[in-house]
Amino acid sequence: MQMILASTSPRRRQLLTEAGYTFRVVAPNLDESTFPRTAATTRGYAEELALAKARSVAPDFPDALVIGADTLCDLDGEVVGKASDAREAERITRKLFSKPHQVITGLALIRLRDGIEIVRSEVTTVHPRRLTESQIAEHVAGGAWEGKAGAYAIQEVGDAFVERIEGSFTNVVGMPMELLQRLLDGLR
Repeated sequence: MQMILASTSPRRRQLLTEAGYTFRVVAPNLDESTFPRTAATTRGYAEELALAKARSVAPDFPDALVIGADTLCDLDGEVVGKASDAREAERITRKLFSKPHQVITGLALIRLRDGIEIVRSEVTTVHPRRLTESQIAEHVAGGAWEGKAGAYAIQEVGDAFVERIEGSFTNVVGMPMELLQRLLDGLR
């Protein structure tokens, strides 16, 4: 079965490659910054975005399984996405690393030829470490926050920023591999 990843995320591509999947990457035709949010929850919004990404690519590949994903952070009901600049990255880092937050990835699978459209999500709770002023400044100056929900990547900052997680590690990276495997097994 041909598989299309409707995402340009290098982290998602790496996770799928490491798991042994063969796939093609196609950038979704979607501007997330102007995407209308209709869901009442962050989880629902992540699912909406994942589905919109998959739907934007699926018509060009009706026989392929198209996978869309979107990762957001939720802190007390507030959606925390990607920082647009260093100032916002600092604000997000201070906020997220003050108390536990959730990382939510919406996952959508579409195969048009047989009418498959599945949307689910995974939620992982991240318990952060308290960061020092110098850690925050170093993180923001280093630019590792760019293009990442919540302005950090657990696989890069790891133990320095995170005390523990409850749930899927790969979800925090950007692709809940356990959920993906369950969904793929259900298609067979």
